[in-house]
Amino acid sequence: MVDRATVVGLVLTILLLTGVMVAGTGLSAHVFWQASSLALVLGGAVLTTVMSCPAGQFRCIGGMMRNAFYVSTRPIEDTLVTLIALGEVARRQGLLALDRPVAGLRDDFLKRAVHMAVDGYEPSTIRTILQAELESIDLRHRENWGMLESIGRSAPTFGMMGTLIGLVVMLGRMDDPSRIGPGMAVALMTTLYGLIIANVFCMPLVRKLSQRNGEELLCKTMALEGVLAIQAGEHPRMLAQRLQVLLPPQRRPVRLPKTVAQAVVDEAPVQQPAAGGVPGIPVEVPQPAAKAPRPTVPQARPPIMPPGPIPGVGGDSPTRAGRDGRRGLVGVA
Repeated sequence: MVDRATVVGLVLTILLLTGVMVAGTGLSAHVFWQASSLALVLGGAVLTTVMSCPAGQFRCIGGMMRNAFYVSTRPIEDTLVTLIALGEVARRQGLLALDRPVAGLRDDFLKRAVHMAVDGYEPSTIRTILQAELESIDLRHRENWGMLESIGRSAPTFGMMGTLIGLVVMLGRMDDPSRIGPGMAVALMTTLYGLIIANVFCMPLVRKLSQRNGEELLCKTMALEGVLAIQAGEHPRMLAQRLQVLLPPQRRPVRLPKTVAQAVVDEAPVQQPAAGGVPGIPVEVPQPAAKAPRPTVPQARPPIMPPGPIPGVGGDSPTRAGRDGRRGLVGVA
């Protein structure tokens, strides 16, 4: 996807400079074009950068410029949602069940981390290996955009050199005053070219590439921490709270998926259906098992016993009620 901010900013800056030049000179705007001055500034900056960099590093400049104008990294929110989905699968079916969902991921770093966890690597070993890979990625990116930064630093210097050369040539022709003004204009053009190359092209793209590098490293760091938490058996909701602290405050909270399929469907490739089949993704979404009805056990009731005689009433009781019962006087007023 094209980075609209980079393209729009560059185009508008060029249009602004062109408009100012045309407004100041009218139809004579061609005076701002000096091929020899541009060749001195751009050629000198590129050649000094070639001197300071390894021989094969310039082969990466095409990919570096493509990364400046195209967004190739996935949003960090997608990584968070994918990790939570994988945590749900691991919690319900175990770590070995992650093989099939991970097979469709496009992030090689995350895929490699999950495979190491599934294969039973120690957490300290996983962290050591992947941290070394993160440091290598950071170093490689810095070396790549360092070439563009070197061109941006050298261009104003060569612009000043061109200006000094123009002044020396102009001062050597002081016998013709009519040539002093045009000579000074040509001398100052190299300084203008150096400033434009450095501050319109090189340094903004260096800052853009630095931002891209930071986003990629943050995304991979989240993947590393998430896989280690999944290996430790951490609950997916607790995992979400742990990983959201890596996001900027304005991008929290992340809307979490309701099901595992919603999070993995964007990462897994869609398989072509067989004859009469339905396309799908290679993910087994765990379904809740149906609860078996509880058997009803009849409860035994205690037998009903007839009421027994009340102690102290009737019979041979020595009380008055007992004597009256023997005499047949019970109930007589």
